[in-house]
Amino acid sequence: MIFQLDQTNSVANRFIAEMRNVHTQQNPQRFRYNQTRLGEILAYEISKTLEYQQTEVKTPLGIAQVNLPLAQPVLATILRAGLPFHQGFLNFFDRSASAFITAYRKTDVNHDFTIQLEHISSPNLDGQVVILCDTMLASGQSIVQVCKRLQEKYQLKELHIAAVIASAAGLKYVQENLPEAHIWVGSVDQEMNSYSYIIPGLGDAGDLSFGEKV
Repeated sequence: MIFQLDQTNSVANRFIAEMRNVHTQQNPQRFRYNQTRLGEILAYEISKTLEYQQTEVKTPLGIAQVNLPLAQPVLATILRAGLPFHQGFLNFFDRSASAFITAYRKTDVNHDFTIQLEHISSPNLDGQVVILCDTMLASGQSIVQVCKRLQEKYQLKELHIAAVIASAAGLKYVQENLPEAHIWVGSVDQEMNSYSYIIPGLGDAGDLSFGEKV
């Protein structure tokens, strides 16, 4: 399944618009904050799909019945661009453990690239609901490779993939290679350029959040 946030009218559309806007992007703090807010909104939407159990809560005046999630998902992100987006999920799933993956594109002179995975720091994911949060889902290669690596090592109970902006081609690639995954995105763009950047997209999310890399 694919959930696309901007298919309904909500304040989330303003956060996406500010992230895309070349003028608003000049404020890195605002750019990071909008990622965090979108992470919170998508975390809320994903929370509706989790398993719940009715629990008694003692108040000063009696007992209240509340449906609480049986377990917290594990939140995974790809360094460095996904950190502010991940923080939004962590704000809502505030008891969740986290997994961090170091990955980057190794590009040749023809703009072709391979995904290099260097390090995974993760709790035990066996039997866990895992949410992989990455700001941009462009070609989809890094997300697929990361998820495949996690699935080789652990028996995941359920896999969710969340992104702010996705390309149509990247979504198709992820669906073909991870058909079991639930996908949650802010918006979908139809094109990518020769560097596999999403058009119109928003540029390099990592550089806009944390400064240009050399």
